[in-house]
Amino acid sequence: MTGYYLEEKSIGLGALRKRLEASDLIPSQEPLLDGLGDKMAALQEAGIASLADLRTALKTQKSLTSLSQASGVDPGYLRLLRRTVEGFFPKPRALKEFDWLDKGIVTSLENAGITNTRQVFDATCSGAGALAKEIGVDAKKLKQLVAVSDLCRIQWVSPTFARALAAAGAPSAAAVAEADPERLFQAMAKANQDAKFYKGKVGLRDVRRLVRAAAYTP
Repeated sequence: MTGYYLEEKSIGLGALRKRLEASDLIPSQEPLLDGLGDKMAALQEAGIASLADLRTALKTQKSLTSLSQASGVDPGYLRLLRRTVEGFFPKPRALKEFDWLDKGIVTSLENAGITNTRQVFDATCSGAGALAKEIGVDAKKLKQLVAVSDLCRIQWVSPTFARALAAAGAPSAAAVAEADPERLFQAMAKANQDAKFYKGKVGLRDVRRLVRAAAYTP
């Protein structure tokens, strides 16, 4: 069964360093690269062995300060690292955000105890057909929701943006990860022109970042 999130306990600081170095970081995140190797080594010396350990140690201001003192890594750097790492774990989106979705489907799902994208993903990881039959909803409409729920696992992807991705021919995180950025960029522009999913423009550089982020999604 594919997990909704990265398996954080199995990801070491070496893998985190490689991800940061390989990413086209947004300007506010670029300071993370300053002395990155030394800082990762210092954190490891302080007892941080995995991404799970790091998230726990950075969770509160008290624990962050403690880690800063133990490792010698500046607390401002650690706060930036925390914001960046937490971005790897997008919060599940409530189904009530999906104003395009038939209210009857939302009600049926809520009655079944399913109220957000993570629960949709977990309930349909082997297909949407069984759940559609169980709760008595249109399988085609539920399949659209399943696609959006999968896509919302990618960093930066909102339900609206997920709809645009699906309309552009990338109905899953795996499909985005395997996409050619230029083709996906063109397909998204065309899909948004037709359906007006969102205002403004999404640049090719943003789509390249998106494809790379999707590659880290289980």
